[in-house]
Amino acid sequence: MEIAGAGRRLAPLLGTWGLTRVVLLLFVFKVLVFPSFDVTTDVSVIYQGWYETLRHGSFPLDDVTWQYPPAAALPILSPALLGFLDYASAFFVLAFLADLTVLALLLYTGLRPGRTLRGAWVWIAGVPLLGPTVYARYDVMVTAVAVAALLAGARHPRVMGALVGFGALLKVWPALLLLGAVKRRAWGAAAVTVAAIAALFAVSMPGAFAFLTFQRERGTEVESLGSLVFHVARHFGWQGQVLLNYGSVEFVGPYVNWVSTAALGLTALAFGWLMLWRLMAARFLPHTLADAAFVAVLMFTVTSRVISPQYVVWLIGLASVCSCFRASRMRLPVALVLAAAFVTVLEFPIWFAHVVAGDALGITLLLLRNGLLVAAAITGARELWQASVTWADVPPLPSQATRSKAPSTSS
Repeated sequence: MEIAGAGRRLAPLLGTWGLTRVVLLLFVFKVLVFPSFDVTTDVSVIYQGWYETLRHGSFPLDDVTWQYPPAAALPILSPALLGFLDYASAFFVLAFLADLTVLALLLYTGLRPGRTLRGAWVWIAGVPLLGPTVYARYDVMVTAVAVAALLAGARHPRVMGALVGFGALLKVWPALLLLGAVKRRAWGAAAVTVAAIAALFAVSMPGAFAFLTFQRERGTEVESLGSLVFHVARHFGWQGQVLLNYGSVEFVGPYVNWVSTAALGLTALAFGWLMLWRLMAARFLPHTLADAAFVAVLMFTVTSRVISPQYVVWLIGLASVCSCFRASRMRLPVALVLAAAFVTVLEFPIWFAHVVAGDALGITLLLLRNGLLVAAAITGARELWQASVTWADVPPLPSQATRSKAPSTSS
């Protein structure tokens, strides 16, 4: 009876996932034409170019668009595992398998007692909202590592720590997953993993940490929160330009450094708030780890100098983990992130030319998308604080002494 019930619950879920993912594959394999420019050139041109350099034992030191930690070499090299396919096709297949891995993890968790399949539904719905960009970037692979780390956190802190350490060396942001970890074993495992992998790359491949310099030189990307200053200023005589710079379309000109510095200041403020929350938090429930990770990544995303479309993949993955817990208070922030994902595919790639031009449509799309993300970050932070610091609306757990004095109801 239980198996039959589970089957009925899973049938529409798996059917929806299969249908939406077939459509995504048809887009990236160009069987269907997505209504925009080709987003797969990052794989067939940039990633494949890096692949040719990396497979000879060196990082692409002469390419300032390489702005990733050393373990990012692994997903770039991974298409070699499918040598019977061309590079781009193999990459798309591996991105699809990473997507499937996330789904399997969410299903396994959602079917456990006290959990819900709502997290799987968030993933199933959220990914196709971003269009084919999801399969044309390696962020879905990093997200799979992050989801696995969070779901392992409560019962296997060392496993979580190792996965977080590995994820941080893929794309830095998974380090934020440790914010809500209360067991030192998770932090220790993460530190050991980072040290071991970083040392291995440092001694085996030249330029493992050149990305730090390239990242420092980045400006204000046209989709970021700070970019709205220049999108509006251009209509009032600002004399800057929009250029392809350090691998993204950025503003270049007067006062750009000021806005970039202000963005770093906001990131510092976000970090300070997160540290204050961590010091003040007194109530850590099973879902707190996921909720804290979701809020932390949201805050760092909205304050970043760059908000690329693939960043929203991270948020959808973390939102899915939060949604696996019935008691999570992140329902409104999750809904806001899903809405932001839909607006994201409109601003990139469908109407990206309008964003670059900074016309009324482009500015409206950015105001909507970034506004939704800011609202998600603020409401998420408020809910996290209320649930773990003040939690006045949650009755305290009875002490052992109180329980021992309570009248027995057993016969």
